[in-house]
Amino acid sequence: MRAVVQRRYGDPAAVLRVEDVERPTAGDGEVLVRVLSAPVSGSDWHILRGLPYAARPVVGVRRPRGAIAGIEMAGVVEAVGPGVTAHAVGDEVFGWCDGAFAEYVAVPADQVARRPANLTAEQAGALPIAGFTALQAVRDKGRVTAGTRVLITGATGCVGTYAVQIAKALGAEVTAVCGAAKADLAKALGADHVHDYATGGLPTGFDVLVDLYGNPSARECAAAVRRGGTVVLTGGTGGRWFMGTDRWLRVLAAAPLLGFRATPLVHADRLDDLVALRDLVEAGDVTPVVDRTYPLDGVARAVEDVRRGRVRGQAVVTP
Repeated sequence: MRAVVQRRYGDPAAVLRVEDVERPTAGDGEVLVRVLSAPVSGSDWHILRGLPYAARPVVGVRRPRGAIAGIEMAGVVEAVGPGVTAHAVGDEVFGWCDGAFAEYVAVPADQVARRPANLTAEQAGALPIAGFTALQAVRDKGRVTAGTRVLITGATGCVGTYAVQIAKALGAEVTAVCGAAKADLAKALGADHVHDYATGGLPTGFDVLVDLYGNPSARECAAAVRRGGTVVLTGGTGGRWFMGTDRWLRVLAAAPLLGFRATPLVHADRLDDLVALRDLVEAGDVTPVVDRTYPLDGVARAVEDVRRGRVRGQAVVTP
């Protein structure tokens, strides 16, 4: 099969190659999926470069532990391994995995679920990881309910498009922070108000700030939320060692002194949340925003387009 192979860290254009490799087989408790779509996110640029350095003991110190990139997909089950009863050949599924930028991938059966009936394969492939992050940030960390006033930075990015829709589904009043060129998208997602980040600073008086961009200082966070409000820290920018997560520590330390609750989020991949996202989609509350599609040999270009902010919503690779 054809796959996007990476054997060292570096610039995506320099380290990614499409090669013919052996097709995997479905082992015990696994399904073999023919991949129809696999999304590219802002985190892919960091993963491909081996950043932050603090993560290398997990992802590979000198080179990636896995040679094939890509961490989520949608596709069709081609074979089932011993012990699998929840899926059958021909099932249309989506979920998370290792090695998604390929024509086939072997995935643990409990990491995929039936594809939402009202989504294309391109849309479904874009849903899992960004959807997990948004759902857990808004529902679990932000504790958003009906009437909550929510401010979301990075609202038109891959995670933000889901966060806006999930917050609205929970009954919140949502203000989206994005560039002026993407204000129409924020409104289409359901945002009640849109704030142009180029005007400087953040609007004030919110119950919850979901910070997906990873830039506001502790004092800026405090100014954005009411006293006793919540700041959910999910994004991180800058710094090769920690990629901005050191800012989380500064915000966490300052939060009690400045009168707000800070809570960081490193998303968890969970089957029950995959099903919850499917339910939101099938209820009409959430729709993935897929702006561009790329072939397998376009992964490096897709990573660069996402990093440069050229994508409205998500970019998807279609092997």
